[in-house]
Amino acid sequence: MSASPGTAIEAPTYELENELAAAGAGVIAGVDEVGRGAWAGPVVVCAAVTDGSDPPEGLTDSKRLTPKRRVDLESRVRPWVRDHAIGRSEPEEIDTVGLTEALRRAAVRALEGLRQRPDAVILDGKHDFLGDPWTVRTEIRADSSCVSVASASILAKVNRDTYMAGLDEEFPGYGLATAVGYPSPAHRATLAEKGPTPHHRMSWSYLDQLPKWRHLRRPRPGTDGQLPLL
Repeated sequence: MSASPGTAIEAPTYELENELAAAGAGVIAGVDEVGRGAWAGPVVVCAAVTDGSDPPEGLTDSKRLTPKRRVDLESRVRPWVRDHAIGRSEPEEIDTVGLTEALRRAAVRALEGLRQRPDAVILDGKHDFLGDPWTVRTEIRADSSCVSVASASILAKVNRDTYMAGLDEEFPGYGLATAVGYPSPAHRATLAEKGPTPHHRMSWSYLDQLPKWRHLRRPRPGTDGQLPLL
């Protein structure tokens, strides 16, 4: 959802970073993901480390910005952050290990891509999907209240949107450049007619609603990443 014209946008602060720094953390990474609920495309995670300076004007949760403003802001956030890295989990991996484990793997790839291993990680939301050995602080709505997580939100969203727009050229009709793999009328209609592409998640229940293609659905992994017996 994008903010309406004239709506005040909450400005993120360094409150969480300062709290963790006071507790002894030197390198603090904000982490955010995009693509969790999509039917097609990867889940993308960004880890971002800032230097404590004033962020680019207008920084906030990527979902509160129009696509044009988001791209403009990303072009200013990317050179401003001290360090950042992207991690991905493709649909094949999501189908094999389940979304929670795929998300954890993508986040680890992003964190391990940083030049320095972070002493603390701030995750948006209330669920710590990283676990040991990472030192994690979870915070609901950190993507709009915390500078490093808001930065990661922008970088992850534009990275994934750009990738999905490229897939749209190869697989027209699914609306991949606009709905970026999420369900939309065009996506649903083309799925029903042409079936899933190699970039669709084949263990997801949307296939049950497609009579011509439901036989392609893969068993969904259990919560521990293993395929259920029943």
